[in-house]
Amino acid sequence: MKPPHSRLRGGLVLAAFLFATFAAPALSAFFPGPGDWYAELVKPAWNPPGWVFGPVWTLLYTLMAVAAWLVWRRAGWTKPHGFYLAQLVLNAAWTPVFFGAREIGWALVVIVALWAAILSTLLSFHKVSRVSGWLLAPYLAWVSFASVLNFTLWRLNPA
Repeated sequence: MKPPHSRLRGGLVLAAFLFATFAAPALSAFFPGPGDWYAELVKPAWNPPGWVFGPVWTLLYTLMAVAAWLVWRRAGWTKPHGFYLAQLVLNAAWTPVFFGAREIGWALVVIVALWAAILSTLLSFHKVSRVSGWLLAPYLAWVSFASVLNFTLWRLNPA
Protein backbone atom coordinates (compact mmCIF):
# COMPACT_ATOMS: atom_id res chain seq x y z
CA MET A 1 0.00 0.00 0.00
CA LYS A 2 1.31 3.46 -0.87
CA PRO A 3 1.64 6.05 1.88
CA PRO A 4 -1.08 8.77 2.03
CA HIS A 5 1.23 11.47 0.67
CA SER A 6 1.75 9.37 -2.47
CA ARG A 7 -2.00 9.17 -3.04
CA LEU A 8 -2.27 12.91 -2.50
CA ARG A 9 0.55 13.56 -4.95
CA GLY A 10 -1.02 11.14 -7.45
CA GLY A 11 -4.35 12.92 -7.11
CA LEU A 12 -2.71 16.30 -7.66
CA VAL A 13 -0.90 15.03 -10.74
CA LEU A 14 -4.16 13.59 -12.10
CA ALA A 15 -5.81 16.97 -11.51
CA ALA A 16 -2.92 18.64 -13.34
CA PHE A 17 -3.30 16.28 -16.32
CA LEU A 18 -7.05 16.94 -16.38
CA PHE A 19 -6.48 20.69 -16.20
CA ALA A 20 -3.83 20.69 -18.95
CA THR A 21 -5.88 18.42 -21.20
CA PHE A 22 -9.07 20.47 -20.86
CA ALA A 23 -7.12 23.75 -21.12
CA ALA A 24 -6.04 22.96 -24.68
CA PRO A 25 -9.57 23.10 -26.13
CA ALA A 26 -10.54 25.91 -23.75
CA LEU A 27 -8.10 28.14 -25.62
CA SER A 28 -10.36 27.87 -28.64
CA ALA A 29 -12.95 29.93 -26.75
CA PHE A 30 -10.91 32.96 -27.81
CA PHE A 31 -11.70 32.23 -31.46
CA PRO A 32 -15.01 32.40 -33.32
CA GLY A 33 -17.22 29.33 -33.07
CA PRO A 34 -19.05 27.62 -35.89
CA GLY A 35 -21.51 30.46 -36.47
CA ASP A 36 -23.19 31.27 -39.77
CA TRP A 37 -20.13 30.37 -41.83
CA TYR A 38 -20.23 26.74 -40.71
CA ALA A 39 -24.01 26.58 -40.99
CA GLU A 40 -23.76 27.62 -44.64
CA LEU A 41 -21.18 24.97 -45.60
CA VAL A 42 -22.28 22.05 -47.72
CA LYS A 43 -22.09 19.03 -45.43
CA PRO A 44 -22.40 15.28 -45.98
CA ALA A 45 -25.54 13.54 -44.74
CA TRP A 46 -23.45 11.78 -42.08
CA ASN A 47 -22.25 15.04 -40.49
CA PRO A 48 -23.05 14.70 -36.75
CA PRO A 49 -25.41 17.20 -35.12
CA GLY A 50 -23.71 19.92 -33.09
CA TRP A 51 -24.86 18.59 -29.73
CA VAL A 52 -22.76 15.40 -30.19
CA PHE A 53 -19.41 17.17 -30.00
CA GLY A 54 -19.56 18.38 -26.38
CA PRO A 55 -20.23 15.00 -24.74
CA VAL A 56 -17.83 13.15 -27.05
CA TRP A 57 -14.95 15.55 -26.45
CA THR A 58 -15.59 15.62 -22.70
CA LEU A 59 -15.28 11.84 -22.56
CA LEU A 60 -12.23 11.81 -24.85
CA TYR A 61 -10.37 14.53 -22.89
CA THR A 62 -11.05 12.66 -19.65
CA LEU A 63 -9.73 9.39 -21.12
CA MET A 64 -6.67 11.20 -22.47
CA ALA A 65 -5.82 12.73 -19.10
CA VAL A 66 -6.26 9.43 -17.28
CA ALA A 67 -4.03 7.70 -19.85
CA ALA A 68 -1.29 10.30 -19.38
CA TRP A 69 -1.61 10.00 -15.60
CA LEU A 70 -1.34 6.20 -15.71
CA VAL A 71 1.89 6.50 -17.71
CA TRP A 72 3.17 9.01 -15.16
CA ARG A 73 2.29 6.65 -12.30
CA ARG A 74 4.20 3.82 -13.93
CA ALA A 75 7.24 5.66 -15.32
CA GLY A 76 7.20 9.29 -14.18
CA TRP A 77 7.51 12.14 -16.64
CA THR A 78 8.86 10.45 -19.78
CA LYS A 79 9.31 10.85 -23.53
CA PRO A 80 5.73 9.64 -24.20
CA HIS A 81 4.50 12.76 -22.40
CA GLY A 82 6.33 14.84 -25.02
CA PHE A 83 4.18 13.16 -27.67
CA TYR A 84 1.17 13.86 -25.47
CA LEU A 85 1.98 17.57 -25.28
CA ALA A 86 2.54 17.73 -29.05
CA GLN A 87 -0.87 16.24 -29.78
CA LEU A 88 -2.48 18.65 -27.30
CA VAL A 89 -0.93 21.59 -29.17
CA LEU A 90 -2.18 20.25 -32.51
CA ASN A 91 -5.60 19.55 -30.98
CA ALA A 92 -5.78 23.16 -29.76
CA ALA A 93 -4.60 24.48 -33.15
CA TRP A 94 -7.33 22.87 -35.24
CA THR A 95 -10.25 25.02 -34.04
CA PRO A 96 -8.66 28.42 -34.76
CA VAL A 97 -7.51 27.23 -38.17
CA PHE A 98 -10.87 25.73 -39.14
CA PHE A 99 -13.34 28.11 -37.49
CA GLY A 100 -11.19 31.19 -36.83
CA ALA A 101 -9.31 31.40 -40.14
CA ARG A 102 -11.97 29.40 -42.01
CA GLU A 103 -9.20 27.48 -43.72
CA ILE A 104 -10.66 24.02 -44.27
CA GLY A 105 -7.65 22.83 -46.28
CA TRP A 106 -5.11 23.98 -43.70
CA ALA A 107 -7.28 22.50 -40.96
CA LEU A 108 -7.02 19.20 -42.83
CA VAL A 109 -3.22 19.48 -42.67
CA VAL A 110 -3.45 20.14 -38.92
CA ILE A 111 -5.80 17.23 -38.27
CA VAL A 112 -3.65 14.79 -40.25
CA ALA A 113 -0.65 15.89 -38.17
CA LEU A 114 -2.84 15.51 -35.06
CA TRP A 115 -3.78 11.98 -36.12
CA ALA A 116 -0.10 11.04 -36.50
CA ALA A 117 0.71 12.61 -33.11
CA ILE A 118 -2.13 10.70 -31.45
CA LEU A 119 -0.92 7.43 -32.98
CA SER A 120 2.63 8.15 -31.77
CA THR A 121 1.29 8.95 -28.30
CA LEU A 122 -0.88 5.84 -28.23
CA LEU A 123 1.99 3.57 -29.24
CA SER A 124 4.43 5.15 -26.80
CA PHE A 125 1.88 5.03 -23.96
CA HIS A 126 1.07 1.40 -24.80
CA LYS A 127 4.73 0.45 -24.25
CA VAL A 128 4.53 1.82 -20.70
CA SER A 129 0.93 0.89 -19.85
CA ARG A 130 -1.32 -1.17 -22.11
CA VAL A 131 -4.38 0.35 -20.45
CA SER A 132 -3.13 3.85 -21.31
CA GLY A 133 -2.71 2.89 -24.93
CA TRP A 134 -6.22 1.48 -25.09
CA LEU A 135 -7.64 4.58 -23.38
CA LEU A 136 -6.40 6.62 -26.36
CA ALA A 137 -8.01 4.30 -28.94
CA PRO A 138 -11.41 6.09 -28.88
CA TYR A 139 -9.60 9.42 -29.36
CA LEU A 140 -7.76 8.06 -32.40
CA ALA A 141 -11.02 6.64 -33.77
CA TRP A 142 -12.85 9.96 -33.32
CA VAL A 143 -10.05 11.97 -34.92
CA SER A 144 -9.99 9.46 -37.78
CA PHE A 145 -13.69 10.15 -38.31
CA ALA A 146 -13.13 13.91 -37.91
CA SER A 147 -10.30 13.76 -40.47
CA VAL A 148 -12.59 12.14 -43.04
CA LEU A 149 -15.25 14.74 -42.25
CA ASN A 150 -12.71 17.58 -42.59
CA PHE A 151 -11.56 16.15 -45.94
CA THR A 152 -15.16 15.82 -47.13
CA LEU A 153 -15.97 19.41 -46.12
CA TRP A 154 -12.86 20.58 -47.96
CA ARG A 155 -13.95 18.74 -51.11
CA LEU A 156 -17.59 19.87 -50.90
CA ASN A 157 -16.67 23.53 -50.24
CA PRO A 158 -13.82 24.58 -52.53
CA ALA A 159 -12.42 27.98 -51.71
